Amino acid sequence: MTAAFYEDEKITGRDREISSKAAFGKLLPLLTNHVRGLIGCLVLLLSATGLSLVWPILLKRAVDIDIAGRDFTALLWTAATIGLIQAATLVLQYLQRIKLEIIGQAVMIDLKRRLFDHILSLDVSFFDRNPVGRLMARVESDTESLRLMFTNTVVLVVGDIFLILGVYTVMFYYSWRLAVVLLAVGPFVGLLVFIFERKTTRRFFEVRKKMAEVTARITEMIQGMSIIQIFHRSRYAREMVNRANELKFRDDSYVNIAVCLFFNTVFFFQYLMIASVLFLGAVWASSGVVTVGVISMFVVLIWRLFEPIWRASEQLANIQKAVAGARRIFALLSEQPKLPEAAQPVKLAAIKHGITFDHVWFSYTGDENWSLKDATFEIPVGKRFALVGVTGGGKTTVISLLLRLYDPQRGKIMIDGIDIRDIAKADLRGRFALVLQDIVLFPGDVQSNIALEDENISREDIMRAAQTVEADRFITRLPEGYATEVSEKGANFSRGERQLLSFARALVTDPDVMLLDEATSSVDPETERLIQGSLKKLMAGRTSLVIAHRLSTILDVDEILVIRKGEIVERGTHTALLLNEGYYSRLFHLQFKQTNGVLSNAG
Repeated sequence: MTAAFYEDEKITGRDREISSKAAFGKLLPLLTNHVRGLIGCLVLLLSATGLSLVWPILLKRAVDIDIAGRDFTALLWTAATIGLIQAATLVLQYLQRIKLEIIGQAVMIDLKRRLFDHILSLDVSFFDRNPVGRLMARVESDTESLRLMFTNTVVLVVGDIFLILGVYTVMFYYSWRLAVVLLAVGPFVGLLVFIFERKTTRRFFEVRKKMAEVTARITEMIQGMSIIQIFHRSRYAREMVNRANELKFRDDSYVNIAVCLFFNTVFFFQYLMIASVLFLGAVWASSGVVTVGVISMFVVLIWRLFEPIWRASEQLANIQKAVAGARRIFALLSEQPKLPEAAQPVKLAAIKHGITFDHVWFSYTGDENWSLKDATFEIPVGKRFALVGVTGGGKTTVISLLLRLYDPQRGKIMIDGIDIRDIAKADLRGRFALVLQDIVLFPGDVQSNIALEDENISREDIMRAAQTVEADRFITRLPEGYATEVSEKGANFSRGERQLLSFARALVTDPDVMLLDEATSSVDPETERLIQGSLKKLMAGRTSLVIAHRLSTILDVDEILVIRKGEIVERGTHTALLLNEGYYSRLFHLQFKQTNGVLSNAG
């Protein structure tokens, strides 16, 4: 699958403006359940910050009074007091950090739950346009960047503001002259932070986007590893992943160089302020304006003053990633289903009369490239219908529309005279069971894969369904029977066994309508022989719609619909269509040949 097929993650200027100004505002609802905990974190942080401002004052006392007066006993008491204050500060910071981390994890759980619930509500067309790797990056990587933001910035920003105000308060109290000089440097540091933010915001977003593309590429290649190895396409896979990595590297390098320059410039300003204090302090100390203790205290306070700046600069990358992640996450959350539920859905207890396609037109691309053209037919209750045609003719599209995975652009589909758009999707799909050619098995055991964790399905129902489709023959031979664990993608079962499990999964729900999409094309003749009898019993008296390339599997259905290029070109029983000597007859004779009066498979 080429990358060009998928939707590009385009962010408009309006989206970018909303993201930078309102990303945190959109996250606030996630914090409403943790207000008391956040207030507790803030109290702990402010207490720790207040205590941390006491020991520089004690340092001044130690230099100006204890050391100057050679009172070493008082100096020991001052040193002990500083040690106790530091210990208390560390305890408060530890408690605050643990509590904040717990809140951050809880918020991320809520966000991931909200994200996945929203993904479950989206239509199949959305997943056609968005690769798995990109969605995984949004759910995992982007939410992790938000967690880092919560645990490192939400409360710390308030604490840092309090620290800056406290530092300058102490400075002005003991020497307003030195404080004014240091305050003059502040706007330059603020300007530096502003320039850094402006220059790197877009790049940080690009890095997040490229990271998602790398994840998508790796996921695609791992999922198709068997094909890559069989066809010796390792070089191709390597080049695709390397190309994605190189594109990410370009933006990532720019960001890291900018971060390095920013740090070094901040270092320069810090040392400039210390040099200014030492120089001016030496000049003013000679005239008695300041003391050596004040100079020592100011040097320590400069280091304390730059702690918030260091934290901001260190976390600015995380903040930028979090803002970019928030933009991508809320872009996903703003994605609305294109198949809305009816305002007042009609209750569908059971299908009593049948299914009607009334002049249905459908295009996957929304243009004149029709996959289904003016399809009109009825499937009465209890009848067995089949759809036949070459690949790409529109057969699977019929089933997708019937299950309302998509809506037609023209015409309507009705069940018992009710437009399916007026029926709740869960209620509609609960009337059907679908068996696909591509079987999906989930983590868990055999039993859970048949019942799909439906609490209304008993173990007896599961075993009965498995027996009907002959799946119990191999299940009972498994080491742990129905409790046998299913490996990833069901690799510990043969393709035929996986197909039988999918048959049992369809049967166990006792559906009104059975939909079979190439359901026997992947099984061997012996397995097909075993399940053919079960299928006939299953479809007897049950409305069925079968898509088949093996025409031998549909010889006894009530009616065959022949689809070609999206149009129903023929319809009738197998015998009638053969006698008609039309398109179906040609398909049949292409698949089978007659030699000495014996009909055999031509393939």
